[in-house]
Formats: sequence, structure tokens, C-alpha cells
Amino acid sequence: MPDRDDQILELLDKQAITEVLTKYFRSVDRGDIETLRSCYLDGATEDHGGLWEGPAEQYIENIAGSVTHPKSLTSHVLSNVLIELDGDVAHVESYATTFARVKSEGERFDCFVGARIVDRMERRDGKWGIVHRQLLWEWNLDVPTNETWVRGYLTPDVTRMRHGLKFPDDPVFRR
Repeated sequence: MPDRDDQILELLDKQAITEVLTKYFRSVDRGDIETLRSCYLDGATEDHGGLWEGPAEQYIENIAGSVTHPKSLTSHVLSNVLIELDGDVAHVESYATTFARVKSEGERFDCFVGARIVDRMERRDGKWGIVHRQLLWEWNLDVPTNETWVRGYLTPDVTRMRHGLKFPDDPVFRR
């Protein structure tokens, strides 16, 4: 049985890994490209479920314009994080539930997606990061956009509502 100090170090590693995963999603949702880059280690690769496969740096360049666009609306929710540590290597499986507001062929609709992410992560120079990411699609639901705020249950004064913003304007970046 590992001693208490080893268990504490393992928990700290798992927390650091979970924070990388969380920062990844926040950076995509808020359009923070530099933080997104920081989630990957040098030479990392991305396999985005058959939509993109190659160097992570090129993947980031390909999505940068869409995730930083002021009208880009996404919300990624991270769950079911399972981390298996092997020294300075971690094998991580996590679930993502994603909402995206999309416009295609002049029609706006809301897209809900369930996916799993299988990461190989490493600790280099004391920092955890993604070395290889594979996204696996699980399910999808597209519905027409009908923004009535809980079918009218909430009736906010839209002139006073505060919405999330892109980097660097969102309140999360003000300290």
C-alpha cells in the first residue's frame, strides 16, 4: 500500500491534470488561444474524431478564427474524468457534453454533442500537458433555436442581461 505522502502526490498530479482539461474547455469557449496552446506539450498531436488529425499546433491554428469570433457560442462541460498515472505519464479518459449555436445555410440551430476524450498526458519540467488527444463522438442532437429562456419561465430584461464574452473581455480574465 502506498504511503500517505505518495497518495497526496498522486492527488496533486490528478488535480493538475484535471485543471489542464478544464482550461482546455474554458479556452475554447472563451476564445483564449494562448491558454489553449498551453494545454498541449511540444510535438503534441490531435485526432479530433475524424475531422482533424495531425499536429496540435495546426489544429489550434485551424480553429482559432471560429473560437475567437465574437458570435461563437459554445459551452463545453467536462465530466467522468478517469486518470491512470504511471510516473510522468497519464492515461486519461473524460466525457464532454457540448452545446454550440450554429448557423448553416441561413438557419440557426442548437447542437448538443456527447463525446469521450482519450488523452495521453505527460509531465515535463514539472508541468502536465497533452501529448496525444483522441476525441470519440458518442451522440448528437440538433434542434431549431428557440431562445425563450426556459420557455418563458425566465423573463429577463434583455437590455440588462450579462452574457459571457471572448478573451480578454470576459469577467473571468479580470483579476
